[in-house]
Amino acid sequence: MTETALKVGTLRTLEGASLDQLFGALSKRGYRLLGPAVREGAIVFDEINSAADLPAGWTDEQEGGTYRLKKRSDNALFGYAVGPHSWKKFLHPPAERLWQADRKGKAFEVTEEEPDTQKTAFIGVRSCDLHAIAIQDKVFLNGSYVDNLYKARREGAFIVAVNCGQAGGTCFCVSMGSGPKAASGFDLALTEVCEPDRHYFVVEVGTDLGAEIVAELPGREVEDREKAAAEDAVASAAQQMGRHMDTTNIKELLYQNYAHPRWDNVAARCLTCANCTMVCPTCFCTTVEDVTDLQGEHAERWQKWDSCFTKDFSYIHGGSIRATSKARYRQWMTHKLATWFDQFGTSGCVGCGRCITWCPVAIDITEEVRAIRQAPQSPKSSPAGDKHGKP
Repeated sequence: MTETALKVGTLRTLEGASLDQLFGALSKRGYRLLGPAVREGAIVFDEINSAADLPAGWTDEQEGGTYRLKKRSDNALFGYAVGPHSWKKFLHPPAERLWQADRKGKAFEVTEEEPDTQKTAFIGVRSCDLHAIAIQDKVFLNGSYVDNLYKARREGAFIVAVNCGQAGGTCFCVSMGSGPKAASGFDLALTEVCEPDRHYFVVEVGTDLGAEIVAELPGREVEDREKAAAEDAVASAAQQMGRHMDTTNIKELLYQNYAHPRWDNVAARCLTCANCTMVCPTCFCTTVEDVTDLQGEHAERWQKWDSCFTKDFSYIHGGSIRATSKARYRQWMTHKLATWFDQFGTSGCVGCGRCITWCPVAIDITEEVRAIRQAPQSPKSSPAGDKHGKP
């Protein structure tokens, strides 16, 4: 195919056997390929080289505190929901050095960490994770202070989204308006269609660079039958949501219920292990750690993921602001679903369900919201003035 005048929004077909040509076009442009792969009993994001590295024929069964891989009846490459990893691990790494310093006689020299200029292609980004990336962009790029390390990685990312054809048992992206179909934020979006005698993708062009790459691939304009099959697959996923959250006036609901007895109920179960924040694609809390060699000649400062569930996270002189598990869970959930609107103009939850799946005791954020909504506390008895989840 030699056509190059493709436009944003164009739909093309790509046979499953030709997916490696897409990967080759990206590799030729210097992109490091990152995508889903089966590792240690889960589907995780890792470096891949070809379509052979993708989880062909695998799906995942998810419920509260439960994750299992299971073979599919077909050979779909993207026939799963979401695993424990999100793309946050590549854009906002769990640990990264900020600067290092070396003694120079009686002085010292500080060297800031250089931004990573390696281009990366994210393969298989779900709509919920596209929304999560957009939320983190607000945090790291659109505020008063720009994180230059994040900015470099973000600008070097080429995003190949995949529309969901199957939902997981803990998914509720429909409730959050974040899926299952990717609407924006991608260079290319694929919808996988597995038929008895054919395996293909409907490809939507999202950017000019995406159009340039698609123009190099074998394919043709999508037929009505193929477009309908892709739409049916996404519609089916929307009907399979394992969870639902009523978000009507949710900010006001949580603001009026800081003293609701449900917080004691969840505190009795919560282990404050921080799993929910580690797997969450939007949580961004960090701490800094300074290290030095034994001779005192070299020092480094590292930024590492932290969590509002740890007691030390809210520690100031005199003690921790949130000393109880009740206060810490309330802070997390109220921030995620309420105060995030005040800070960033959007919810901090995208309905991916990871926090439910990977909670060891199966605490379910949709269940907690439902319990408060069904038995709301009287606004007259709510603590006044505190809109940040503090006790």
